[in-house]
Amino acid sequence: MTYVLSRAQLEDLPPMIELEAALFGSDAWPPELMVAEVSYPESYYLVAREHGRDEILGYGGLRAARREAWQGDIQTLAVVPEHRRTGLGRILLRGLLAEASARGVNDVFLEVRADNDAAVALYESEGFQSIDRRVGYYQPDGVDAIVMRLQSLSPQPGWAVADE
Repeated sequence: MTYVLSRAQLEDLPPMIELEAALFGSDAWPPELMVAEVSYPESYYLVAREHGRDEILGYGGLRAARREAWQGDIQTLAVVPEHRRTGLGRILLRGLLAEASARGVNDVFLEVRADNDAAVALYESEGFQSIDRRVGYYQPDGVDAIVMRLQSLSPQPGWAVADE
C-alpha cells in the first residue's frame, strides 16, 4: 500500500474533526481547537491518504517556530484502526520529524497516554525516551501522560511530503 502525505489544508479540517472524535472519544480536541491549531502559523499538520484516494487515513501535527527553533512538540498523531500496524503512524511521525529538523529543532517533545502501549512502543523505536509522567493528565478518564523527548534530532530517510 502506498500512502501519500500532504500538508493539511483548511478543507481537510471537517474530516480531521470527525476522525478526532471517532478516534479519541473523551480525549478528543474540540473542533474550534483543531481549527485554531491547524491554522496557527507555527503549526505543521500532515494528512495521510492512500494513493489515488481522497479519504484521510491519519494525521499528525507539530508545533515549532518556523526558523531556528531549538525545540518542538508533536501535538497529535492519529491513524484509523484499519490502517494501524501498517507503518502509517511511523510515516506520519517521520514526516513531522523531517519538518522539525528543517526548522532547526534539536529536541522534540510529546505526551502520550500511559495506557497506549502501541504508541509508546512506536515513539521508543524512533528514539524517544520517557522523561516525566503527568498523573491524571487525560481527562475525564484520569489516565496519566508519559512525557517523552527525542534529543539531537536527525531525520531518518524514507519519506516524502507533497506541498500542494
